[in-house]
Amino acid sequence: MTLDAVQLIALAAALGWASGLRLYLTVLLVGVAGHLGWIALPPGLQILSSPLVMGAAGLLALVEFLADKIPLIDSAWDALHTLIRIPAGAALVAGLVSGWSGDDGQAWGIVAALVGGSLAAAAHTAKASTRAAANTSPEPFSNIGLSLIGDVAVPTMLWLAWAHPFIFFPLLALALLVTAALIWFCFKFLRALVRRVRRPAPA
Repeated sequence: MTLDAVQLIALAAALGWASGLRLYLTVLLVGVAGHLGWIALPPGLQILSSPLVMGAAGLLALVEFLADKIPLIDSAWDALHTLIRIPAGAALVAGLVSGWSGDDGQAWGIVAALVGGSLAAAAHTAKASTRAAANTSPEPFSNIGLSLIGDVAVPTMLWLAWAHPFIFFPLLALALLVTAALIWFCFKFLRALVRRVRRPAPA
């Protein structure tokens, strides 16, 4: 299936956002969609349908699925992937528009990379800060619940961007509003927690 302009914009936004939550699952799903012929991948993303790339992405997606369910391990994983998810999200979105943007391909590629990286950064920051706040609780169930929400949200949003872009756009807007609220609340909570820990005990 060849993407029209609306689907392309929706899928570009979905790729950037999803990369900030589940990068390897995103790469795997796009690769499988291209390999099975569900989507005609542009030249910049055709490598994702390689069996080698899909195999590596699948293995890393499984590792991420397990690591994301373990308190503190999830935050360490997020810290490591600050250096990976954001540039990868930028690269995926730039690769998506590479074969579509015609004579202005280089300029649009830069714009796409900036937008994709920004969406990935927003999603990653919200995820990492929320999980860090959840790790202050001794019970593991909040971590597992939050992780499962991410596991479901990524394929759902990618599918909506492809199949129902006009449903995807308002959901993405809502997700970004929730993201902003989570980042503000979690940073405020973590800052108050650090201040409380650093406060000297009364004599």
